[in-house]
Order: sequence, then C-alpha cells, then structure tokens
Amino acid sequence: MAIDATFWVAVSFIIFILALVYLKVPNKINETLSKMILDIKNEIDESEKLRNESKVLLNNAQSKLEKAKIETKKIREQAKKDSENLILEMNDKFHKSAEIKKNLAQTKISQMKNQALKEIKNTSVKIAVDSVKKILSTSVDQSKLDNLFDKNLEESKELLKKINS
Repeated sequence: MAIDATFWVAVSFIIFILALVYLKVPNKINETLSKMILDIKNEIDESEKLRNESKVLLNNAQSKLEKAKIETKKIREQAKKDSENLILEMNDKFHKSAEIKKNLAQTKISQMKNQALKEIKNTSVKIAVDSVKKILSTSVDQSKLDNLFDKNLEESKELLKKINS
C-alpha cells in the first residue's frame, strides 16, 4: 500500500478533529454562541422595554399637547369675548360722552342766543331812547315834540313786541 499525500491529509484531518473534540472546542464555541444569543435576547428585551417606555412618554406628551391646544383655544375664545365686550363698552362710553358734549354745546348755544337777544333788546331800547332825545333836542315846538315822542314810543313798543315774540 502506498502512502500518498491524500492519506496524510485525511489522517491529519482526523487528528485535528479528535484534538478539537478532546479540547472541547465545540462546547466552548457552543457556549460562546449561546452567551451571544442570550446577550442579543437581553438587548432585544431591553430595546422593547425602551420602546414601550418611549411609546408611553410619547402618548403622555401627545395628551399634554392636546390639553394645551384645548386650553389655548379656550384662552383665545375668552380673550376674543373679552375684547368684544371691551369694544362694546368703549363704544357705549364714547357715545355717552359724545351725547354729553352735544348737550353741553346745545346748552351753550342756547345761552349765547338768549344773551344775544338781550343785547339786541338793550341796544334797541338805547337807540330808541337816543333817537327820542335827539328829536326832543332838535324840536322847538312842545306839541310836535309830544306827538313825535308818542309816535316813537309806540314804534319802539311794537318793535320790542316783535323782538320778544
């Protein structure tokens, strides 16, 4: 029987396999792989826990956001109502103030009108008296003077009646 290189390769392969079995390398590899698998499972479980926690946190944040949106909407609506009420109140105050100013102006106008009428009456009487004095001073005849005085007095009375009415 001839021993060739293939035989020695086969013998060395068998010795290598037996050495691996004797040194318990497959068990060590199996233990290492099992440990890696267990570590990966633990990491997956941990990531699941973190994912669930983040989901809970996200839900809490979203509910807080919704509550904040609702509260913001309520605040906006209340502010809108308040501003509308304020506008109506200010508008009422403005109209009342304008009405008061209008009434004051009308009162002043009425007072000024009455004052002007009094001044006109006083001036008319003064003019009438002055004209009577002038006529009296220029007239020589007493009877003419009396007639003129009576005539002017009547005219003045009529003018005063017209002014008063």
